[in-house]
Amino acid sequence: MNLDSICRVLSEIAPLKRAESWDNVGLIIGDRSAETSAVMTCLTIRPNVVDEAVDKGADLIVAHHPLPFRPLSKITTDSITGSMLWQLIGARVAVYSAHTAFDSAADGINQSWAESIGLEGIRPLTEPNEQNELGAGRYGILPNPQPAAEIIRRCGQHVGASTLRGAGDTDQLVSKVGFACGSGGSFVSDASRRGCQLLITGEATFHGCLEAEALGITLGLLGHYQSERFAMERLAERLSNTFPDLSIWSSESEHDPISTL
Repeated sequence: MNLDSICRVLSEIAPLKRAESWDNVGLIIGDRSAETSAVMTCLTIRPNVVDEAVDKGADLIVAHHPLPFRPLSKITTDSITGSMLWQLIGARVAVYSAHTAFDSAADGINQSWAESIGLEGIRPLTEPNEQNELGAGRYGILPNPQPAAEIIRRCGQHVGASTLRGAGDTDQLVSKVGFACGSGGSFVSDASRRGCQLLITGEATFHGCLEAEALGITLGLLGHYQSERFAMERLAERLSNTFPDLSIWSSESEHDPISTL
């Protein structure tokens, strides 16, 4: 199987035109004609993830977060990013990222979240634009209103999040819920315009929490890692079904860098 065949399937799952204009998506490192037999998915490429990919003979890493994210003027081992890129290129490991395209895809991360708690009438939080004809984020209606805290707990259980945080009135009864995976505090105003009483995300800034509180919106903060990592595990399963002859797995060494003391 050549690398381009896998890239084409990935671009069908998460069309790259739906990525935000500032994002770095698609095939970032690699030779599209290269034979590929082993693929590893992960949320973020870090030194231990690079070591795992090289040690286990991965030909391709499908990472949610791009590496590099911003343009580089040089690739040397003087920086962590440069060192990882140097190691990956030396081992001929390709890198692909869909990032915000996967967030917003019709069968992407936020859609998966909205469906997981049984929302009805699911729609994007933001209006479509030239980059994304669907719009970003998701929101919908709960058939049976529930306290915000209960919904946040359900979402945490869904991904095994051990630490959950909330901002605003976590006791309020909620019927309209929004989702913005990762660092989704910037979607507070969009959630407000859609009439959401609760926005589930990974993390938000202090001022984002204050904005939500002022607008009467409860924030459910699952942790950036927990709000997205599950999707990369499911992506590995999906790719395994599509390419049964390939060795495909989700990184076993990756972990949440934030711990609870």
